[in-house]
Parts: sequence; structure tokens; C-alpha cells
Amino acid sequence: MVTIRLARGGANKRPYYRIIVADRRRALNGNNIERIGFYNPLATKNEKKFQVDLDRVQYWLGQGAKPTERVAQLLKKAATS
Repeated sequence: MVTIRLARGGANKRPYYRIIVADRRRALNGNNIERIGFYNPLATKNEKKFQVDLDRVQYWLGQGAKPTERVAQLLKKAATS
């Protein structure tokens, strides 16, 4: 099954997440199918906090991909703004 989920990156106590499309059976930071955005929860004023390619999200949702709970919240927020 294909999921849309977060993959953690960044330094210790400075998380940075990539929004990826991956096979559910793969490791969280393992191989992914496609990177469709990012989420930086500790962004400063001059940095972007969140970016996602909504066209690709719609494509993958149409193909049967399931977003995780946190990604679903972020996508809902992106759709309204």
C-alpha cells in the first residue's frame, strides 16, 4: 500500500520533514517513490514553513495512496490557504 507521510531530517532538536510518497513496507527514511513537499515546524520569519505540490497530492490520492494523520492535517490546512 502506498502512503503519503513525513520523513524526518534536520539536526538534533531542529526537525525538518519531507513530505514523501512511499511504500508502507519501507523504512521511514528509506526509499521513497516521490518527494512532494516539506514541512519545517521551527521556521523563522524569513523561512517557508510548509510547501506541497497539491497537483501531485491529488494524483496520488487518485491512485489510492493514504495520507497519515499528520499529513492529512497539513494538506487540509494547505487547501484552505
